Amino acid sequence: MRENNLRIGIDLGGTKIEALLTDSAGNEIRRARVKTPPNSYSNILESIADLLSDLSVPPDLPVGIGMPGSVSPLTGHIRNANTTSLNGRPFQADLEKNLGRPVRLANDANCFTLSESKDGAAKNFSLVFGIILGTGVGGGISVNSNLIEGVNAISGEWGHNRMPNLTSRDSERKCYCGRTNCVETWLSGPGLSRTYETISKKKLPAEDIVKFFYKGDERAVEAVSRYFDQLADALSGVINILDPDVIVIGGGLSNIDEIYNEIPGRLERLIFSDYFETKILKAEHGDSSGVRGASWLW
Repeated sequence: MRENNLRIGIDLGGTKIEALLTDSAGNEIRRARVKTPPNSYSNILESIADLLSDLSVPPDLPVGIGMPGSVSPLTGHIRNANTTSLNGRPFQADLEKNLGRPVRLANDANCFTLSESKDGAAKNFSLVFGIILGTGVGGGISVNSNLIEGVNAISGEWGHNRMPNLTSRDSERKCYCGRTNCVETWLSGPGLSRTYETISKKKLPAEDIVKFFYKGDERAVEAVSRYFDQLADALSGVINILDPDVIVIGGGLSNIDEIYNEIPGRLERLIFSDYFETKILKAEHGDSSGVRGASWLW
C-alpha cells in the first residue's frame, strides 16, 4: 500500500504536532511541525491534514499516528488522553474520513518503543520495554520489533500502577486519571518538582532541579536520589513480571546521565533473581523516536 516505498508518521503531542516522511528504511526525507491547537478537536484534525499537504504526501500513502491515550476496544473511541479534547472521540474514523487514506493509531509510548526497537538503542534485543520519563510517564512493550498491546490495549502502562514503598512521610498525590499515587505522579517531571518542593519548600521545574543536582546542591541531590530510588522501585515490579532484555528510556528526564549508572545496582537488589542482566539504555533517536515509531506502524 505504500507508494514508492515511503512512510509517513505523525506525533500528536500536547504542545506540537510533528509529521515525518521517510523512505522504507526510515531515512528522513521531509519533516514539518505545528503547534497543537488547544482544546479543539476539529482544529487538530485540520492541522494533521495541513501537515500532510505541506509535505506533499502521496494521496494513497497510509499514515501512522502516535498520540496520548489509547483506543478503547469497547467503543473504538479515545480514552485516557491528557490531550482531553481527544477523549470520547472516534479519532481514527474521523481521520480516515478527513484524510481519505488508511490510518493506524498507537499510544505515543508504544511508538517510542517501536522506533527504538526497529533501529535505535534496542535494535539488537528481542524483548524491549520502552519508557518515557517526561511531563508524564508512559511505557510500551515490543517483541522482535512487534508491539504488544494486550487484550485491554493497555500493555506497558506502568505509569498508572501505584508507586510502591511509599512511607508515612509521603503525602497523597492525585493523578489526572482519577487514582492516587500513580507512578506518574512521582516519576514525571512535575512529580520530581513536587518531591523537591517537599524537601526544600521551594517550587522549581524539573529542568532547574537537575541543573542544581549537577552543581551539588544538597536539596536537589536529595530529591534526585529519592527519584532514583523510586524509579528502581517502580521498575523492579515490571522486571519481575516481564523480564525484558533491555529498558530504553526517553523523555526529558532521560537526560540525567546518572540514571544509567545508578539504577542497575538498585535493581539488582530489588528483583527476584541472583543476577541482573537487563540493560538500561538511553534512547538513540531522542525526541524523534515518537514520530519515527508512528511511521513504522505500516
